[in-house]
Amino acid sequence: MKRLAIAGLILASAMGASARAGDVELSKTTIKAADGSEVPVEVAQPAGKGPFPPVLFIHAKRGIDENEEKHIAELAGQGFLVVMPDWQSGRMIERWPSEHNPETEMDVEAGLDYLKSLPNACKMPIGIVGQSRGPYYAIRLAAKRGKDIAAIVSYYGHMQNPNAPEPDQLFRIAPEVMQITTPMLFLIGDDDFELRRMNGGRAFYALWDRGVPVEWQEYPMARRAFDFRADQSPEEKIATRHARERAKNWLAKWMKLTPEMRCK
Repeated sequence: MKRLAIAGLILASAMGASARAGDVELSKTTIKAADGSEVPVEVAQPAGKGPFPPVLFIHAKRGIDENEEKHIAELAGQGFLVVMPDWQSGRMIERWPSEHNPETEMDVEAGLDYLKSLPNACKMPIGIVGQSRGPYYAIRLAAKRGKDIAAIVSYYGHMQNPNAPEPDQLFRIAPEVMQITTPMLFLIGDDDFELRRMNGGRAFYALWDRGVPVEWQEYPMARRAFDFRADQSPEEKIATRHARERAKNWLAKWMKLTPEMRCK
């Protein structure tokens, strides 16, 4: 996997598949999952000389568009080296899939391996930022490879297997919540779906009760996907800025970064 990842980076450079957005360099490449499937990957790198603290961004089931690319560019602007694997298009999964495809977890894990292999990534446990379905992938990955993950930021995340039966969706959380010890920050609007808030709330209490570092930030007057809605209210725009800062501070704390957002 490491050889494939480095080869992918060289290929991207050779093909000129990169662009600069302000002080952030954005690039695209393709890596391989464990089953040989191709995984499109986008990378956002800060300006200046590395190494940089590594962050894996796991997108929502809506797929990737300019909103996700803007988000990873913002993270890179804060000082993180960000890798975003596309767990949909490589497997020809349409946007907004209702069911969870377990094979796509290999794509996300390939993104983790790729991120850790990059020469300009600090050699340390990574941070994860996930949106919507993304945090479900994050807790699955943390249950499997907890030593590789320093912290998780969950934007209105799913805390139950989308394939689970209705009683589990309504009254239970994913079993991985009871297995992980990774610090987690929950970010959600108070006008998000009730089920999303309920499952997230149960996960918060379950983690806290076991002594796992966890915090819950709920934004007043903020709806589902408050941070990238086309019709953002003034309050949601402020909530977005606040959430980005909270996420940055959470990752910096548990990744043990310096005040300059550098690896110690």
